[in-house]
Amino acid sequence: MNTNETQGETGPFARLGRFVVGHPWRVIAVWVVAAIAVVALAPGLPTSSDESDFLPGHYESAKAQQVQETAFPEAFTPAAVIVVRRADGRPLSAADSARVTGLARSAEAAHLDGIAGLVAAPPAPNRLVQTIGVRLPGDVGTSSPEAADAVQALRAELDRLTGGTGLRARTTGAAAATLDDQEASGDADALVMIATLALILVLLLLIFRSPVTALLPILVLAVLSQVANGLIAATVRALGLRADSSASQLLIVVLFGVGTDYILFLMFRYRERLRAGDDPKTAMVGALARVGEAITSAAGVVIIAFLAMTLSSLSLFRSWGPSLAIAVTVTLLGGLTLVPAVVSLLGTKVFWPSRAWRREPEAARFARFGRSLARRPAVYAAVTGGVLAILAVGSFGFKPDFDLASGALPSSAESRVALEDLKRGLPAGATDPTHVYVQGKDLDQASLARFATRLKSVDGVGEVAPPEVSRDGTTAGFAVVLSVAPESAKALDTVRGPLRRTAHEAAPPGTRVLVGGGTAVFVDIRSAMNRDYSVVFPAAAALIFIVLALLLRSVIAPWYLLATVGLGFGATLGAATLLFQKVGGEPGLLFHLPLIMYMFVVALGTDYNILIMARLREEAREGLAPRPALAAAIRHTGPTIAAAGLILCGSFAALTLAGNKALVEVGFAISFGIAVAAFLMALFLTPAVTALIGHRAWWPGHGDEPPPLCPVPEPVEQRTP
Repeated sequence: MNTNETQGETGPFARLGRFVVGHPWRVIAVWVVAAIAVVALAPGLPTSSDESDFLPGHYESAKAQQVQETAFPEAFTPAAVIVVRRADGRPLSAADSARVTGLARSAEAAHLDGIAGLVAAPPAPNRLVQTIGVRLPGDVGTSSPEAADAVQALRAELDRLTGGTGLRARTTGAAAATLDDQEASGDADALVMIATLALILVLLLLIFRSPVTALLPILVLAVLSQVANGLIAATVRALGLRADSSASQLLIVVLFGVGTDYILFLMFRYRERLRAGDDPKTAMVGALARVGEAITSAAGVVIIAFLAMTLSSLSLFRSWGPSLAIAVTVTLLGGLTLVPAVVSLLGTKVFWPSRAWRREPEAARFARFGRSLARRPAVYAAVTGGVLAILAVGSFGFKPDFDLASGALPSSAESRVALEDLKRGLPAGATDPTHVYVQGKDLDQASLARFATRLKSVDGVGEVAPPEVSRDGTTAGFAVVLSVAPESAKALDTVRGPLRRTAHEAAPPGTRVLVGGGTAVFVDIRSAMNRDYSVVFPAAAALIFIVLALLLRSVIAPWYLLATVGLGFGATLGAATLLFQKVGGEPGLLFHLPLIMYMFVVALGTDYNILIMARLREEAREGLAPRPALAAAIRHTGPTIAAAGLILCGSFAALTLAGNKALVEVGFAISFGIAVAAFLMALFLTPAVTALIGHRAWWPGHGDEPPPLCPVPEPVEQRTP
């Protein structure tokens, strides 16, 4: 296409390109002012690591929490537990136990900010440990910054008080895990940011051989990230939601990883138009006209997938949905306006000092690969599909892990070390007992004693404390200590099955029984997740199907595009299950990992499918048959998809450096899924299947047919006067 043809581009993206290229300084000024305003006015992002904050109120554990607050307003589940043992590992003597009681009194007398009370418990039966319960003020949540600050001050005070006593005091429990998580996440934010930026910089230098092109996405996205983060924080607060503590790392990767992808899509097409002979400004208009629809559709799919999370029953995902959708929307708008504005000012200097942009490499690898794929599409489709299907079989072994706080921490974190100390003398469930409440008008001691006996008989129950009766005598509460860690799969099975069943069956006549506590919250979260899988997945798939059908003007192609992406999702979950559960010996994977993978792998995987399909259609419209069109599409778009996939895959892989289990699993799963989407689906499976189906893939729109030629008017003969 020559320059005049490019100038004649029509459509909304061509008009947008001409406006941006014609007024670059105005566009840049608008973005800079927006970034400054948002930074000055936006609040911080509210986060939580307390699973109960995410659960709707109609579940049994939430109702039990309401009963506790009403019937036992003075009672408390310790926000943190101080575990005291002798430094030499020997049993606590009577003098040691007295020192522990004195330790609680002394720490309480220090009047530490955020500490409402400390209650020493008796030593464990084997006297290897003794615990002190930590109470926070009623208006301070265990996952709040105030709780973390209180635990930090308490740890410092305990170190001072135990000096020279031969005792060792460490804190565990929800508030302690929150502090450890914040400390680990604080380092993780910086580490993920540095690793992501370094990776983008290095890869762009290798691809374009220009420091200008390498720095351009980082500088542009730095401006866009300020706008996105501010809008996200304001939106989450306005909706009364909370993100979990890993949200900030995910936002970094989405902003810089996905944003770089969209910039790459545009820059590769811009370079292609320059090689075709266009001047820089015309080349940018032509690039936006040709790739703008594909980028917008790809971003639309991601935004829809993220917004589908608002259908979740858990506030965790309802906050993630709009947050990540806003991030993608801002990067899309920046990619379509701010990047073209900056590049139009730089012109060909954007590739300085390299001159490789002037000519297309001869005998390119992707050209040879495209010809090979065009000759044997059935073989490529069968091999690729077979490999993904084999990996997908591993997904049937997936087991959820519900420990968002301590389970996501490194083993050296104090809350995890203290938990191991606790297990030396008490059941692991002592840090977070399960609470069983009996409500009725006539509660007699005999019936309550029989009820407690039935609870003690449940397999997996370690201890049942004597009942505590409310002041009005209508509610009795039993603290049930499980014999295993409260967040473990075995604990969840105990509470979900025999404990709840026994509690309801053994309820005294005329009473109502509710089972609550941390483990019960996990059980109800699992039920909520199962509901979300049946609602969010189909809703997102239906909306993505509509976007693909509108973009491709086809009802055939969207079916197999979604099928290939679904196969990639199954293969990714299978690979993560095999790696972490079978090889790594983990009891399970992060409980919401499938939903996170669905958002990223399905949505971003569809991005690459859209890019290759848009180019396949473009080449077919130039008059090429399906297989030659496949070869040409791979030749031109293969480098773009490979580079974008490598950058995005590497960006998510940076999460594995964060130092906790949750982000390691998320980082591996999403980076593996992106690699599958870019290098197997978009470059092998999707184009091969499209070539095999041929023209029928575009039915009923026949979007692969060349546009009709406009008749050229015949010249009018001038009459001789």
